[in-house]
Amino acid sequence: MIYRTKGTCSQAILVELTPDHVIRSVEFTGGCSGNTQGVARLVQGMTAEAAIERMEGIRCGSKSTSCPDQLAQALKLALKELA
Repeated sequence: MIYRTKGTCSQAILVELTPDHVIRSVEFTGGCSGNTQGVARLVQGMTAEAAIERMEGIRCGSKSTSCPDQLAQALKLALKELA
């Protein structure tokens, strides 16, 4: 699933979940390369629910969102698509 981000330097996030909600892969388009690669690797193998709980609401500076927060939003949408 491709999620178009809002309010961040990254433009999109490609998310792949297994049927039992485990994050198979995450790939950011744009954003701070080292940070987005790090976040993507850290959540790999984690359940979407656990990742959402840890990342939702994280802000980047004065912005109301961040790349991790946008990943949480992408995961929420991916879970809805699996239902």
